Amino acid sequence: MADILLAEDDDNLRYYLCRALERAGHNVISAANGLEAEETLSFHRFDLVLTDVVMPEKGGVELAKIARFHQPDIKVMFITGFSGILMEETDPSFKGEKVLSKPFHLRDLITEVNKVLL
Repeated sequence: MADILLAEDDDNLRYYLCRALERAGHNVISAANGLEAEETLSFHRFDLVLTDVVMPEKGGVELAKIARFHQPDIKVMFITGFSGILMEETDPSFKGEKVLSKPFHLRDLITEVNKVLL
């Protein structure tokens, strides 16, 4: 079981991702954008930040940087609808992080999250 911060601006997708992660045994706090997620980082410790790359207010890469500033050992995983996004081009410090391209099956999400948490 892990504590996961989920940042996703699509309300429906955020709902389904949150439920799938909770059913897999994780504790999830969700946020509608990076700014909202950033506020959560100040009062809660997480094992993983699962974030959409492109969001209003504050994007996922910015959020991941802030999360690592507050908690250097936090795991990061990105989800995106832009399959052409390469993290090494966006920010070299996230080159090796897992990027899951939308659309994906919830089963694949759980599998990848569990791998990242190992």
